[in-house]
Amino acid sequence: MKSFLGVLPPVLLLDPMLRVWLMEDIGRGDRTTQALLSQHHTSVQARWVAKAEGIIAGLPIAARVFYLLNDQINFVPLKAEGDKCQAGEVVAEITGAWDGLLMGERVALNLVMRLSGIASLTNMYVEKIADLPTKFVDTRKTTPGLRILEKYASAVGGATNHRMGLDDAVMIKDNHIVAAGSITKAIQQVRSQVPYPLSIEVETEAIEQVEEALQCQAEIIMLDNMSLDLMTQAVSLIRQQDKRVKIEASGNISLDTIHSVAQVGVDFISSSAPVTQSRWLDLSMRLM
Repeated sequence: MKSFLGVLPPVLLLDPMLRVWLMEDIGRGDRTTQALLSQHHTSVQARWVAKAEGIIAGLPIAARVFYLLNDQINFVPLKAEGDKCQAGEVVAEITGAWDGLLMGERVALNLVMRLSGIASLTNMYVEKIADLPTKFVDTRKTTPGLRILEKYASAVGGATNHRMGLDDAVMIKDNHIVAAGSITKAIQQVRSQVPYPLSIEVETEAIEQVEEALQCQAEIIMLDNMSLDLMTQAVSLIRQQDKRVKIEASGNISLDTIHSVAQVGVDFISSSAPVTQSRWLDLSMRLM
């Protein structure tokens, strides 16, 4: 897969995070590498080899890790972001000062393995509904400090990013409804304060809530943890009353159920599974 919606974070945001992670790992210095440095050539070549099949994500970020340690290190990706790799394939080649390669190895590999794991599982979900117009969407269930990168990986895998944070859009969930007293009161209060052009999404669990959200002209209605039969009723009701309203399905989405949910006719299906349930794609660095 070559086309994806991922946008790499600008270095203004990326570099401070990478510096913190490098300092966490290196501490006061790489004692092993520094002790051996005088006994070996200072410039080496290395390869990154995939140890399993999956979707590659994060190689440009890895290149930035090495650049921050030594701007003379040459990191050459052999796979584009979103490409599939097979076990045993070389996905990148690196040339440069060996202390920089060894000090950056773990941080760079950890990031790419984590992001590639997310992209790989995301792609499995996306492929399950590739024959339908429904879009697969990620969530805010991300690792603190890693959201911008995990959502990037999700997009590399083919998903559409949902809101990055609470300031991206209004989502009125069950606890908001309880706090406000009703869906109607919640939407009225929010609409009087929300800036243009933020949309308002409402989480619903019953047909009565769907009807109330429609009456209040919510732009997006989420069908949360509904059975297929109830979801079918809700989609029919929404389409009859206002075809402009977007419909999102969420809750208990799995690789086994996602296609059936998409067949109901929702616009989006959201799930945290690719972030919360994915396994790292195993990679290793081998000096040449």
